[in-house]
Amino acid sequence: MSLFVDSHCHLDRFEDPPGVLAAAARADVVTVAVTELPSRFQLLRTQLRGDRVRVALGFHPLAVPGDVAHELSLFARLLARTDYVGEVGLDYSQHSRDSARRQRDVFERILALPAIGAKVLTVHSRRAEKETVELLAAAEVTAILHWYSGPLGPIDRALDHLHDDERNPRSRSRSARRCDMTGAAPRASLESAVSPLRRRGTPQPDDQASREKPAKVPMADTGVVVLAIALAIIFMIALGWLALVSRNN
Repeated sequence: MSLFVDSHCHLDRFEDPPGVLAAAARADVVTVAVTELPSRFQLLRTQLRGDRVRVALGFHPLAVPGDVAHELSLFARLLARTDYVGEVGLDYSQHSRDSARRQRDVFERILALPAIGAKVLTVHSRRAEKETVELLAAAEVTAILHWYSGPLGPIDRALDHLHDDERNPRSRSRSARRCDMTGAAPRASLESAVSPLRRRGTPQPDDQASREKPAKVPMADTGVVVLAIALAIIFMIALGWLALVSRNN
């Protein structure tokens, strides 16, 4: 059994998906390869083989303005071929707000599919956290909130109704740090969330995270620093006393 599962990786955005997968497999990592459209899912399944990969069937909210009818029909036909669904969800950020109604329609139709309850979903929720969580809770699905960085309010409902809450190691948002302190840690999962290549062979963060303003890395808590210094001083005094006792004996 593998020790690690990369629960959200855009393998199809690498120049050599099989090569990247092989490297992950050598590190004993099982990769969930998310896709953005059902047509891309078909292509990626032909490229990736082995027991260290799970290709997820996706319909990314930012891809909704495309040929919705064809892709939705394809989604329904392909759902039986995988246990994983992603990346799906809602994105109500400024550049995609105009398609909000169509996004919700697509997401609701995906959640209404009879077989969806047996799948594991990885879900996008940028600027649409409350609505996304409500839809997932109503559908009673097993879901991972991909790179959640929204307000804290919906996360309590998410932890009540969902099975998982994902934290990317690169996330530094205040909301993510505070959520980690609410007891979400036992439900945490790992993701690489790599996506487009800005330079040849160099993975970059997923769109949802790369558009977030970089946050400052928090300084260590003052009380912890003082305690550490005090313990170090006590330890040095104890060593000196032991050395003195040894010399007198």
